Amino acid sequence: MELFTLKKIIGQLLMPMPLLLLCLVLVIILFNKKPTLAKWLLSATTAVFFLLSFKPIADSLIVNYEQSYPVYQQQANSQLKLDYIVILGCGHTTDENLSATQELKICSLQRLTEGVRIALLHPEAKIITSGAAITDVSSNAVKVKQAAIELGIEANRIITEQRPLDTEDEANLIGPVVKGSNFVLITNANHMPRSINYFVKAGTKPIAAPTGFYVKDINGNASWQQYFPGSNDLNKSETAWYETLGLIWQWLKR
Repeated sequence: MELFTLKKIIGQLLMPMPLLLLCLVLVIILFNKKPTLAKWLLSATTAVFFLLSFKPIADSLIVNYEQSYPVYQQQANSQLKLDYIVILGCGHTTDENLSATQELKICSLQRLTEGVRIALLHPEAKIITSGAAITDVSSNAVKVKQAAIELGIEANRIITEQRPLDTEDEANLIGPVVKGSNFVLITNANHMPRSINYFVKAGTKPIAAPTGFYVKDINGNASWQQYFPGSNDLNKSETAWYETLGLIWQWLKR
């Protein structure tokens, strides 16, 4: 757990917002002693903040990750029988006043929705939900199972894997179960390349089923609104950078 926590802390410190805030702190420190350097640093920080919040830039940063694998279509796999539908964990917050579907974070709900869609296309397949109870009283695997049952999936179709702390854990722990079988791997589109790498390393042959796309209608007409910076676009840039850090970490571990 200590290594996992340390890895997460380092990852968060290397994200754009903490780095930009650090630059602003340096601007304050340098303002009286080195005003020219402070002004240059402030200008650079402002420019980077604007670019990361600018939709065309944010889209270009994340779209390559999202377009790595196509959406799962039964038509292309009409003769394929699935053994498992693996839904990777994301997050939730337990609240007694909410239903299980309402307790899920958006990313987890997106993955569950895609899992239910594919489960209806392939009634022969078992569903594996994943994710530990890191900061919550309930594991994400159990919470996603409860939500799936609320959406009409039979409880006996769902297997929970409550041990994984991250995607690498999921591949190592679920890999032996699905090895040699036909299974789809469900996660957010931007997270799919890294997830596929882990599951391939674990000796499996996953069929990608990406969901939760940030960028839609890539070739559609642009609206004038996209030329105003926004927090949603900053989130896209941060997500793209997070996945870049993850791929760099995978490469270093090789």
